[in-house]
Amino acid sequence: MNALNPNAFGIASEDDRITSRQFKALAELIQRETGINIKSSKQTMLEGRLRRRARTLDVGSIGEYCDLILGGRFEADEREHLINAVTTNKTDFFREPGHFDYLTGTVLPLYAEESCRQIRCWSAACSTGAEPYTLAMLLDDFISRNRGMDYRVLATDIDTDVLSTAIKGIYPREQVDPVPADLRRRYVMESRDPNRQEIRIAPELRRRVAFGRLNLIEESYPIDDGFHLIFCRNVLIYFDKKTQEEVVLRLCEKLLPGGYLFLGHSESITGFRHDLTQVAGTVFRRS
Repeated sequence: MNALNPNAFGIASEDDRITSRQFKALAELIQRETGINIKSSKQTMLEGRLRRRARTLDVGSIGEYCDLILGGRFEADEREHLINAVTTNKTDFFREPGHFDYLTGTVLPLYAEESCRQIRCWSAACSTGAEPYTLAMLLDDFISRNRGMDYRVLATDIDTDVLSTAIKGIYPREQVDPVPADLRRRYVMESRDPNRQEIRIAPELRRRVAFGRLNLIEESYPIDDGFHLIFCRNVLIYFDKKTQEEVVLRLCEKLLPGGYLFLGHSESITGFRHDLTQVAGTVFRRS
């Protein structure tokens, strides 16, 4: 009887796994480059993602891929592909809706009362773009009813693959289900081909969002200061405490006095040095 080929069933063979030495070295490299802390319990996840990358490069096994990248024998841009492979990109339109309720019900009316001429907003880990486009929809809708105001949205991420998707603004149709119907009519374009289950964000809204690559663990951020709003949600959870605090301090430097920082609902900055006051659930205002 012929032996079964485990690869035919998507099962990794023993020689297509990462050794403990390789995992430790890769985890150190990833944390050094991105700040992401990959625990040993995530080894299987890491193997699965790198196995796909090894196949793309026609490398015999992920063990061989690891040796090549750890030995510096790939082209320099392969580290960017490695980072893209290991980053987590969970995103939805109107994710954690309480934040957007607070934005439209409290923050934007306050800026209107203060006669703010232009609201500058930064989505600091934008993934495939659902968050910054959500923000753009709400800001655009608000200023349409408050003449004399304007807005700009900056959206950044470390993963160049998701940035490419975000710039195109094309998504599966069901992904915009959380978008309220009135906003969907104004800012979402449906395909004329009923067989194409895709939508695209309207061009006038896409023009309002500037996308770029930025690594949050860099010592300084090569962008202007003076943001009224910064959304950096569900990113700190991947960093150790020291890195979390450093990132929060750098984000605060980019906020205007009185500006707002929105973090993910499972994230905490208790015990960190900062000049923020909590004003709602994981919403903070700079002094």
